[in-house]
Amino acid sequence: MARRGGGQTYGFPIYCASWLPLAHILKPSEDGAAAADADPPPMAALGGGGGEGRSGVPNALVVAELDHADEALSPDPVLRLGTEEQVPYRMAVHPRGDGVLCAFPNGCRLFRWESPEGENPHNLALRADLEALADLGDVGLQLSVSFSGEGSILATGGEDGHLRVFKWPSLDSVLEELDTKTSVKDLNFSSDEHFLAVNRNSGPCRVWDLKLSGTVANLPRESGEIFGFCRFSNQADNSQILFVTAMQGDYGKIISWNTTSWTRIGSNKITREAISAFAVSPDDTLLVIGTIEGSIIVLSSKNMRVLVTVKKAHLGIITALAFSQDSRTLLSTSFDSTARVTSIGSPKSHGISVWSMILVIILAIFVYYCDLSLQVAASLRQGDVQPGKANQEAPDAILTSQCFSFQWTGLEQDPIHSG
Repeated sequence: MARRGGGQTYGFPIYCASWLPLAHILKPSEDGAAAADADPPPMAALGGGGGEGRSGVPNALVVAELDHADEALSPDPVLRLGTEEQVPYRMAVHPRGDGVLCAFPNGCRLFRWESPEGENPHNLALRADLEALADLGDVGLQLSVSFSGEGSILATGGEDGHLRVFKWPSLDSVLEELDTKTSVKDLNFSSDEHFLAVNRNSGPCRVWDLKLSGTVANLPRESGEIFGFCRFSNQADNSQILFVTAMQGDYGKIISWNTTSWTRIGSNKITREAISAFAVSPDDTLLVIGTIEGSIIVLSSKNMRVLVTVKKAHLGIITALAFSQDSRTLLSTSFDSTARVTSIGSPKSHGISVWSMILVIILAIFVYYCDLSLQVAASLRQGDVQPGKANQEAPDAILTSQCFSFQWTGLEQDPIHSG
């Protein structure tokens, strides 16, 4: 069952968010120990603002740490960096600590980490690197930016329809596609850096082979479908599945694609609310969607069973979703200026959930008391129990058995949905 922490506000609408790879950011001290705190709390980067003009709402990047006791981000950020008149709309945190790439209305900018050697993480800082992304500084708004899992490839997709893929950090071109009739809506790398899936605001989901720098598949829509987000996911047998969200009429759905034959292998209607964000957990066992109504739905990637539903987690459109590295904590952000943490709980082990174990224990107790009541009844028939003692023990044993039978019946309801 999910536990919902409180939402924190930082004074601006939040458009983008990501957990930080602290192991690659914090510098070790001279004696080889981790930076002051041997096990620093998880931290998240948040970006957003009020945009241009004199709205009084700042544009900024914020880094905040997770308070495990309160199950929420700290109200006092570790760092806050103003971005002047430019609001960061999209964000890609380099997985190996090379910095934070932000997409602004006029182009992209890279911010480098500054972590004083041997210091604690509360002294973390960001510095704009004005030379790192010179070729992307004036390309206009990029609606999707992403590093590959190992951080060796960067992809950007523009509002103007321009798709660019580079080697990192050299920025040598891998492939480029310009489609002025559509905007790039979302893109995602496979974990082996072999494929790149790209969704535009119309048309099929196009999959690129990065080794050949060419397309390998155009995944078609069915009647009435409008594709949204795309995410690759590894399966237990080492195969991969591509998940694509879509709206079809009044329903938001998730479609599954085989990444060998590129055939559609599943389609599940999930919600009647429009999907505004989508993510896959690092352990590939969970999917999560956010909606324009501010709701969160967590599903099993194996069978699309809904595990957690949090209605009105936010008061506005959910703009970003991100799982922590251990897949047990979900970060969600919104136009309502809040960043909320939801604890998903312990992951399942070998397909046996905590609730399954609880039900087994209750069943064992039920069987035990049924057996006890039968023993008492048998003793009464054989005359082994004194009349006065039998009158006390037999009803108690039978009543206890009936109580456990009632509790078992009550637990037949689905225990995993959370409002």
